[in-house]
Amino acid sequence: MRYAKPLLLLTLLASLQGCFPVVATGVGASAMLAADRRTSGIYVEDESIENKVLIEIANKFKSRVHVNATSYNRRVLLTGEVPDAAAKEEIGKIAAGAENVREVVNELEVHGISSLSSRGNDTAVTANVKLRFLDSNEFRANHVKVVTERGTTYLLGLVYRKEADIAVDIASGTKGVNKVVKVFEYLD
Repeated sequence: MRYAKPLLLLTLLASLQGCFPVVATGVGASAMLAADRRTSGIYVEDESIENKVLIEIANKFKSRVHVNATSYNRRVLLTGEVPDAAAKEEIGKIAAGAENVREVVNELEVHGISSLSSRGNDTAVTANVKLRFLDSNEFRANHVKVVTERGTTYLLGLVYRKEADIAVDIASGTKGVNKVVKVFEYLD
């Protein structure tokens, strides 16, 4: 009988182990959301916009394009590679036609599709920029969203001009960043 409680506890923990990432993700997402300058509704809407735009692009173009759609405060940034100007224009229209999209910033390039190693480098550059934001402690790092494509780093967010200037300085001084493009909305 004295082993019944520990055995029951172990059984319960074993059955819940798959829930930990869900709980941890929920807690992490809640903390990020609480510090975000967007409302919770806009935050969720941005996620939905990204998914809807990407699904529609994938259905229409299949593997002929490499497109990322990043929505922040209902503004959609399109990055990646397309085969021609017509595809770039059509993808811009797809994004603009998605429900609740206020604006589209179409930074798609007419170019061959980037390699997986190039995308991996871009992911590493994005991570380094974010880490440098955290290390600087000059502003809340989650107020600026970072996207890197082909060595160009795009900065999005609802920021004050001083925060934007600091973010651009930090990003432009990061190894692997060839160019910084501001896609900010200013609070002042």
